[in-house]
Amino acid sequence: MNERAYPEIPLDAWRPTKNTLHLFCQIVGKIRLGMHPWINHWWHVPLYVTPRGLSTRTIPYSDGNFEIEFDLHKHLLEIRLSDGRLEDFALYDGLTVADFYSSIFLNLAKLGIDPKIKPIPYEAPSTTPFPEDTENKSYDKEYVERFHQTLVTVDCILNEFRGRFCGKSTPVHMFWHSFDLALTRFSGKRVTPREGAGMVEREAYSHEVISFGFWFGDDKENSVAAPAFYSYTAPEPAGLTEEPLSPPAAKWAGSNGAHLALLMYDDVRNAVDPEAAVLEFLKSAYQAGGKRAGWDLNGFRS
Repeated sequence: MNERAYPEIPLDAWRPTKNTLHLFCQIVGKIRLGMHPWINHWWHVPLYVTPRGLSTRTIPYSDGNFEIEFDLHKHLLEIRLSDGRLEDFALYDGLTVADFYSSIFLNLAKLGIDPKIKPIPYEAPSTTPFPEDTENKSYDKEYVERFHQTLVTVDCILNEFRGRFCGKSTPVHMFWHSFDLALTRFSGKRVTPREGAGMVEREAYSHEVISFGFWFGDDKENSVAAPAFYSYTAPEPAGLTEEPLSPPAAKWAGSNGAHLALLMYDDVRNAVDPEAAVLEFLKSAYQAGGKRAGWDLNGFRS
């Protein structure tokens, strides 16, 4: 196993830093949400893995565009405009969410950019409005760098898996509300949203999907408190959990009345060929969901 590519990153070791970074990403993500043109299934919302960290990618603005990027090597938040201007500020232990919020909007204002966001966390480890949050302020550079390296590794694997599908699929992207790196395949079949579904869910699951991803673990009820690869099929077809998963360490788990296919990150780290183990897992989860939901599984490499 390549220790550098698959660093150890137990939740207990960096929980305060993870929570703070999650909230930083929510602020940046909400700026992208508010300023980027709408794309189906909320594809205009996520962040993207880069060699340096996480980025909004290009956001159109005025007669040009701009990008916000977390440089997790130099530990900076950078804002770059298409006219060559740049503003940045340091990321460091002790930087509160409130200070991050004020700093990013101050730097955007210097560049003539005035986004409007709802400054309240969404499904996050805090409910305190961003401008008032002085509690979350942990930034352990070692674990931030492990976080980024893990994202880079997983991003590469998910992009390899994405290329094996001929139908509609999302980019590999990071949803900042749930703090997971995800990829979704679509069958093309429109479905009726479940009763009681909110606006976000109705748009995300307007069509039949099989989703795949990776999260770092969290403390939510009925969640997994450790890093793991996952997959789910929505709507969940009958008999899904009767289908086999592989490699042997993979398992089905209940989640809010539905089921996830899970492969724990530590099992991947200990595999002889970690990438092959993850691709095997993703393929088995896809075949399980596709078979039970009646997808056409012919002609695809996975």
